[in-house]
Amino acid sequence: MTKALSPKFKGKGADPKKAPSPTIDLEQYAPAYLTWIANKLSGGASNAYLRAFDVGIETWRILVLLAIEDELTAQAVSKTIGMDKASVSRALKNMQADGLVTFGLDNNDGRLRLATITEKGRALHNQILELARERERVFLSVLAKHERESLLDLLRRLHDNLPSVEKATAEFLEQRYPQAVTRRPRG
Repeated sequence: MTKALSPKFKGKGADPKKAPSPTIDLEQYAPAYLTWIANKLSGGASNAYLRAFDVGIETWRILVLLAIEDELTAQAVSKTIGMDKASVSRALKNMQADGLVTFGLDNNDGRLRLATITEKGRALHNQILELARERERVFLSVLAKHERESLLDLLRRLHDNLPSVEKATAEFLEQRYPQAVTRRPRG
């Protein structure tokens, strides 16, 4: 496969007389690769955006959505990009203070606050976009055009399958760990 995990992870100090306990083969565990890639891409982008534009990855992600949509609620942003709503709200508040977004009330539901990108926000989006596209170009440069198309198709299918994963997780927990169903997660 790849040399991503060189040297291979092996248990240190394992007693050869004992049967090995079950482990995940990280070379074959897709969630590990997805997590590692996402974390490294996100960390590198955040570092670059902070140095060049004085904004982090959260601001960039929100700018991307607001550049596409006219206006969005914090909840819509949260649902789309998978950030928790409190983090999105904090980021939007900071973006408002920096003049990147404004807020208004939804005409159909006066309780909903809608964020809208400002001219300053759009200009920043356009500057970062050049760097983001260059990072994507280099990242995907090891793939042929048909491989890039296949990769995007596969990623979309995996993304669309996430509700099934969450449903299966809930069913597994209910069957094997019923106490987990009523327990509130920490943190």
